[in-house]
Amino acid sequence: MRMLRGIRDNLREMRTCHEVGQWLQDYLDGELEESRTGQVEDHLRTCLRCGLEFDTYTKIVSALHDTAEQSSALINDEVALARLRRFALELTGEQGASNDDDRDDR
Repeated sequence: MRMLRGIRDNLREMRTCHEVGQWLQDYLDGELEESRTGQVEDHLRTCLRCGLEFDTYTKIVSALHDTAEQSSALINDEVALARLRRFALELTGEQGASNDDDRDDR
């Protein structure tokens, strides 16, 4: 009987992990329904596996956010933008137009 109870508890935990896995991205984006937010937070406090998954997703989101900010800063830097344009032209074999800033975008 104890063994069956353990199996039942494991299945219940697996179902909860599966549900939390489905809700995790919405939770990270702040778009999860309030009724489920508490469930996710409770589960993350007790489940090591889901907690590690949450930490991984958090690091990925943070890295993407940092990269987007850095890219935005580069795009706003006219010198860097001109350097990227010259590089792209060199790659395509159009070196002759590399100093022509009023050319059509290709």
